[in-house]
Amino acid sequence: MYKIKTELGDITVTHEVFTTLVGAAATSCFGVRGMAVRGVTDGLVHLLKREAMGKGVKVTFDTTDCETKLLIEIHIIAKTGVNLPVICESIVGAVSYKLTRDTGLPVKNVDVFVDGIMVD
Repeated sequence: MYKIKTELGDITVTHEVFTTLVGAAATSCFGVRGMAVRGVTDGLVHLLKREAMGKGVKVTFDTTDCETKLLIEIHIIAKTGVNLPVICESIVGAVSYKLTRDTGLPVKNVDVFVDGIMVD
């Protein structure tokens, strides 16, 4: 949860908002089939439905400096036959831009993990 103080009062942004924004930005990139999560019981990677895409995302708030920065970890499933480094670079750019634009917080780091590849 992140609190923003304004002259009119406080604004509280929940963790789910950040993970949903990241998931939406990542899945909008070309070559991304969806978000991924590793099953607790079977250890296999599962494709998440659109409603649960935030589960493939971990957002941490870094407050070591005077300002808060975001550290983001994203787990995706890519489409077959795409250039993985290019996809990951695209995700990093889209997530950094959209989160900074929508929340006003700078992004310090984005780590993208390709957990699987799926045929369309």
